[in-house]
Amino acid sequence: MRKAPAMHRAVIHLNDAAPEKIQTVLHNTANLLAALGPEIQVEMVAHGPGIAVATTPAPEELTTELTGLLAAGVSLCACRNTMTARRLTPADIHPQAVVVASGVAHLVTRQTEGWSYLHP
Repeated sequence: MRKAPAMHRAVIHLNDAAPEKIQTVLHNTANLLAALGPEIQVEMVAHGPGIAVATTPAPEELTTELTGLLAAGVSLCACRNTMTARRLTPADIHPQAVVVASGVAHLVTRQTEGWSYLHP
């Protein structure tokens, strides 16, 4: 009997607002999808300064890449604690982002559930 292929799950940590760091994370995520195909589930978790990926108007290249990743099924999680500290409302957050109570707690939970952790 043949075993079904394992479902890959990866959670990617983004806590840096520098455009080059955001671009690195987006490129790494695209490469991950290309390498592992539709059998992978990916979440990008943005907190602290990294919340910029979900709030700040980015250069067109970053916006285009993020839109493509979201369309491919990647989830973008925004930290409610960061939102509160920065006085951001849900209206300030990307419409496709999922707000999680705590970005760091979400990362720990996903790792406990067996997700691969990436922090480019």
